Amino acid sequence: MSSALNLGDLVPEGIAPDHVALIALDEAMREKRYTYSQLEAQANALARGLLARGIVPGQRVAVLSTNCAQYLIVLLGALRAGIVVVPLNYKFPRRLSDFVLADSGAVLVFADAPHRASVPANLPVVEFGKDGENGFDALLNEGPFDVKVPEPDALAVILYTSGSTGVPKGVRLSHQSHLWVLRTRLAGQQLGDERYLVAAPLYHMNALALCQLAIAGGSTIVLMTQFNAVNYIRATARYRATWLTSVPPMMAMILREHEELARADLSSVRVVRMGSAPVSESLFEGIAGIMPQARIINSYGTTEGGPVTFGPHPEGKPQPRMSVGYAHPQVQLRLADDHGNPASQGVLQIRSPGLMLGYHNRPDLAGALTTDGYYVTGDILRQDEAGFYYFVGRNDDMFVCGGENIFPGEVEVVLETHPGVQQACVVALEDDIKGHKPIAFVVPTPGYPIDEAQIKRHALENAPAYQHPRRVWLIDALPLASTGKVDRAELKRIALLDSAQ
Repeated sequence: MSSALNLGDLVPEGIAPDHVALIALDEAMREKRYTYSQLEAQANALARGLLARGIVPGQRVAVLSTNCAQYLIVLLGALRAGIVVVPLNYKFPRRLSDFVLADSGAVLVFADAPHRASVPANLPVVEFGKDGENGFDALLNEGPFDVKVPEPDALAVILYTSGSTGVPKGVRLSHQSHLWVLRTRLAGQQLGDERYLVAAPLYHMNALALCQLAIAGGSTIVLMTQFNAVNYIRATARYRATWLTSVPPMMAMILREHEELARADLSSVRVVRMGSAPVSESLFEGIAGIMPQARIINSYGTTEGGPVTFGPHPEGKPQPRMSVGYAHPQVQLRLADDHGNPASQGVLQIRSPGLMLGYHNRPDLAGALTTDGYYVTGDILRQDEAGFYYFVGRNDDMFVCGGENIFPGEVEVVLETHPGVQQACVVALEDDIKGHKPIAFVVPTPGYPIDEAQIKRHALENAPAYQHPRRVWLIDALPLASTGKVDRAELKRIALLDSAQ
C-alpha cells in the first residue's frame, strides 16, 4: 500500500492471490474464508455496485451491523468509490441511531438481519445475508474498478462517539490522515505472518484501525461477530492467533474462564495490545500467566487523534508497565494545566498528520482543535522524568470531595496495587456534606479472598484519606459501554439503586 492514495486501496502489491485475508466467524463459530484476490474482487464489485445505484462520491452510506465479512467489504469498496462510510453503533438506542443517520446525511444503510428493523422507513437498506432484490449480493457488480483518487483532506469515514454526555459527535477522518497512520505503523515491519483476532466492534477505532493495518500488512484477520470470552479463547487457539487486541475488561473476563484456559493452547500469541482504559498490575500478571511468551502492550489512542501517539523510548529504556509509552517521534505532545500552561500532569494535547478534520456539524466544538493545530483530548496524563507518559483519567470524570479534586483513575491505580484486586472502577455519588464521595467497584483476583474492609484499609494506607472509597462493591466483571470502555454510568446507576434501598 506504499503508493496508495485511497484508504480503501490497502491490498499490498504482489501479495499471493491465494493468501488468506479474512476468516469470518459467525455466532456459532462457523467460518468463511476470503483470500486477498477474493477480497479485492468483492471490494471492486461493491464500488461498482454503489456507483451503478446512483450514489456519487462524497455521499454517505452507513453500516448498522455486528462484525462480518460484508462489513469490511463495504469499508473497502465504498472508499474506493470515493463514498464516505459511517459505521453505526448498533448498541445505540433508536433515538441516537436515528440522529446519527440524519446528522451524517446517509443515503443508504447496510444492515444485518437483527438490526434491519432499526433503520428508519425513509432510508433504503441493503441487508447482509439476504437473497433477492435488497440483498447484499444483488448490489455487487463484478468487474475491474479504477480506484478514485481523493482530493487532499477528502473525507473517508465518520465515526460517532458514544454520546454518553449528550448527542454523539461525528469525528471526520480523512483518507490522507489514516493512510499516514498505516504507513507509520507499518514502517520497518513485516506483518505477513501475523494473525489478528478481532472481536471489538468495527464501529470503534480499535477494531477498524487494526483491520486496516492487517490488510495493508498482508496479514490474516480472524473476525468474530462480537466478544464472547469462551469463544475468544477458542478462536485464539484454533486459528493460532499471533496478535490479540482488546480492552482490559475483555481480558479480565477471559481470565475468569479457568476450565477453557486449561484446555487451550495459547502459545501462538506474540502480542496482546490493550487500550481504551488503564491496565492494572494484577491484570498484567494474569495475562502473563496464561500467555508468558506474549508482549503485553498498554496502549493509548483516541478516535480524534488516531492510534499513533506513543512509542518506545528513543534511548531504548524499558517502558514501565503502567506507562502508555514515550512520545512517538512523528507526533507532538504537550500537557496543559487548567490555565493552559505547560505542566507535568495535565490535559494531553496532540498534533500529528493523523488528526481528525474536525467534528461533523458541530461548530460549537471547534475549540477541540487549537489555533496551532493541536487536538485537546480531555484526557489527563502525567509524564515522568524519563519522558514516559501515564494515563490518569478523563478531565470530565474529575469530581470534588470536601474541596479536594479527585480523578477516579488515581484512586483506581492505588486500589489495583492490592494483590487481591484485578480491576477497579471508581465513580462519584453526591453527598450532602462533601459535595461528592468516591465509591468503588472491584473485580477480585481469582482465588484471592478479599472483602470491602480490606480494600478500604488499603486505600487509607496508600492514598490521601479523602480519596478512599466510602463504599466498595465486589463484582465478577465490570460492565462495558458500547465503546468497549467501562460503563461508569451503569455502575453509578447500580450504586444509586443500592443506596436508595
